[in-house]
Amino acid sequence: MEKELENAMNLRKNKNYAESNHILVKLAEAFPENASVNYQCAWSFDLLGEEAKAVPFYENAIKLGLSSKELEGALLGLGSTYRTLGEYEKSQITFLKGIELFPNNRAIQTFYSMTLYNLNQHSKAMELLLKCLIDTTSDAEIIDYKTAIDFYSDKLDEIWK
Repeated sequence: MEKELENAMNLRKNKNYAESNHILVKLAEAFPENASVNYQCAWSFDLLGEEAKAVPFYENAIKLGLSSKELEGALLGLGSTYRTLGEYEKSQITFLKGIELFPNNRAIQTFYSMTLYNLNQHSKAMELLLKCLIDTTSDAEIIDYKTAIDFYSDKLDEIWK
């Protein structure tokens, strides 16, 4: 199994997504209780743009128990996949779990802001994006205005006269 999994990962690195997916599907059929294989299989469906097929593999991988790093990726992947499928509430629940477990993961927060947008929580989405921006940017011009951006991030609807 390890050799086949390594082969599938190498194919993915070389952008041979369909061939990688084919191997991972076979591995998931042969080892349905292997959380890592399920996660990699889900990821491979996402890369092919077949999000609906990815969902059960993500869900199974999370249920079976993943290493911390893989769980971080699986929660991001599943939350994003739910969002693209229009399952915004499931996406929100998944991202909130991801943020609780991995509070410093800005990618999870950024993808969560997209879900907030889809849930018509535009102010909250912008606040989160702006905070991610000022916490991670190295752009000198944005850094010059970090204090102001931070101040206004949760006051976008206020008008000062």
